[in-house]
Amino acid sequence: MRFPRRDYSNALAECLRRSPAVAILGPRQCGKSTLARMFLDAQRGPSTFLDLERPSDLARLSAAPEEDLGRLQRRQRYICIDEIQRIPSIFALLRPLLDDPERQARYLLLGSASPHVVRGVSESLAGRVSFVDLTPLLTCEIDAAESMRQRLWVRGGLPPSFLSRSTEASWRWREDYVRTFLERDVPTLGFRVAAVTLHRFYTMLAHLHGGLFNASQLAAGLGVSPPAVDRYLDLLEGTFMIRRLPPYWANIGKRLVKAPKVYVRDSGVLHSLLGIHDWNGLRSHPKLGASWEGWVIEQIVGTLRAAGETVQAYFWRTHAGAEVDLLLDVRGRLLPIEIKLGHEPHLTRALLQCCADLALPRGFVFHSGPTSFPLSASVEALSATLLHRPEQLVATLLGRSLGPAIDGCVASYRRNSSGSAIPKPTAITARRTTVRPRRRANPAPPKPPARAPATMIAAVPHATGPQRAK
Repeated sequence: MRFPRRDYSNALAECLRRSPAVAILGPRQCGKSTLARMFLDAQRGPSTFLDLERPSDLARLSAAPEEDLGRLQRRQRYICIDEIQRIPSIFALLRPLLDDPERQARYLLLGSASPHVVRGVSESLAGRVSFVDLTPLLTCEIDAAESMRQRLWVRGGLPPSFLSRSTEASWRWREDYVRTFLERDVPTLGFRVAAVTLHRFYTMLAHLHGGLFNASQLAAGLGVSPPAVDRYLDLLEGTFMIRRLPPYWANIGKRLVKAPKVYVRDSGVLHSLLGIHDWNGLRSHPKLGASWEGWVIEQIVGTLRAAGETVQAYFWRTHAGAEVDLLLDVRGRLLPIEIKLGHEPHLTRALLQCCADLALPRGFVFHSGPTSFPLSASVEALSATLLHRPEQLVATLLGRSLGPAIDGCVASYRRNSSGSAIPKPTAITARRTTVRPRRRANPAPPKPPARAPATMIAAVPHATGPQRAK
């Protein structure tokens, strides 16, 4: 079964119109080759597909790549090179080929590891290549039934896992996927790391899913140095296996956490590392909420990028513990999003504090319920069903600003920032209220009593010293 993935196909066509080469990057088995083949099948004119995992194609490009590609690009309309990170030196050869005035072809470069692909492109093909970041399957690309959304969450978005005939078959495939990646793919990328050590590290990250990354603690558990742990993390991030979510911080006079959070990008791989076989095992697992949080982050970021938006993802957290799960930078606007598993979301002090500190007019609480509804004048609860409708999701997140009007919930937070309870959502309105003056934290000491007059001192029978009554 092939998924059309129209948003990515449209993005690929747009990139090819403005650039002579397009790099499609994504994790192994996410559908890069399928997307490229479907795109080429829909185009007119001859094309060539070279898969560097095939020994014949690898030998062909390893022998005389410049002559071979130079001859092909004068006759073909498209040339696709899959798993291009296997020959990193090919980027230096592509630069003069792309500048050849007799070139007729455009290039599709497919890679499952960004350390080699991105580094090579930045050194050799700057200004000549565009990027399409391909994710595993998104909610908007499958059936809208709730059972299919649950299946996507449990099994993950890698097509062979999602489309498996049974839960057990999906589980076995994901186990083999992780093992093959660690034992075969990592060494071919030039990394010399023991598969057992890397598997332990990957499992530790799964148990840390959604938590703050601390290299020293993980290094102590693995028996390696903190710099080695940082290299392992760079490797897994560069191969699109984990997401390193950086914190958002600005000079606003507050102490903010600056350590990143880590997530296993595919929920199915996460559940495999945690030993979660099916839905029953997931809903009783202590990582249920963290799994939902990571899955929603991947779905929101992937959906927005597939819709053509440029997205930067962060989280926001203070040293006091106030935290907002996701802070998106879209079109220069910051969108704070809390992620909750349940049908009855509510306003949180952290979301109100984030909106107040960063002067944000809108906030969102993303939940697993079936309906969306406002929690206040500028905070809206968004249903997971919006993930099936990308246009509506984009319109909701990037809706019109409320202008200079200060929302009642933010004003209520500012009035209650001294530690009192947050008002209930139903009681939060935009009507005018009377603000009582705050009590001083350190009241001034009482003034000493005024000195008694001399006549009163003279009346005291036991007065002594120079003030004794005469």
